[in-house]
Amino acid sequence: MELFNPQAFAQLAQAEAGHWWFRSRNHLILWVMQTKIEVFHNFMEVGCGTGFVLQGIQETFPETDLKGTEFFTEGLAFAQERVPTASFEQLDAREFGENETHDAIGAFDVVEHIPEDELVLQNLANALRTGGSLLLTVPQHQWLWSVVDEAACHVRRYSRAELCQKVEATGLKITYVTSFVSLLVPLMYLARLRAKDESYDPMSEFRIPTWLNWSLEQIMSLEHLLMKLGLRLPVGGSLLVLAQKP
Repeated sequence: MELFNPQAFAQLAQAEAGHWWFRSRNHLILWVMQTKIEVFHNFMEVGCGTGFVLQGIQETFPETDLKGTEFFTEGLAFAQERVPTASFEQLDAREFGENETHDAIGAFDVVEHIPEDELVLQNLANALRTGGSLLLTVPQHQWLWSVVDEAACHVRRYSRAELCQKVEATGLKITYVTSFVSLLVPLMYLARLRAKDESYDPMSEFRIPTWLNWSLEQIMSLEHLLMKLGLRLPVGGSLLVLAQKP
């Protein structure tokens, strides 16, 4: 089974900084790190891709030692250019064997690509120091499964119960969980109903009008405001989970 199409990294590197979904996800990740994780001196991102998230973390936490790992060397080349102050390593998370070495670890839309997700989650939990934090984002709701997921090389979409159970099975304690891309679920569902195997172009979601891209990001900003006010959204195209090692 193909984990990801490495040819997509060049297209991602060009599109991420201006695309509503990547920008909105970054804002959410950084807000959670700023408000819900205690002081951390080092951070490792597993499956760092082109380094777009890691770049945002470097700008927000300039004193933090950063490390990025990626299965595909094609992604690492872009990540090293984006975040030259970070260290990088080619890594298969299924074979990651470190113990109690990191204050915080993130995996953003990564574990849904890996059949052995429980093994990977346990490896990441083992690598955390006592009191350390694991931050995850994944696609949510199997009823949203479509050709879009197949093109992205997803193995699954998670339910909240499934991901929380798998994280807790590693010995970590969940401290925060919320859905996101919630206000856009009806639009997302309709778009996936229309996507057909024979005609779907994986890059079509990047070729949207500027006004639509701006509008979608404004809706996500409203959603983020609701989270800041304390609302935890129960339904959404994606799920965020933060857990701590006791």
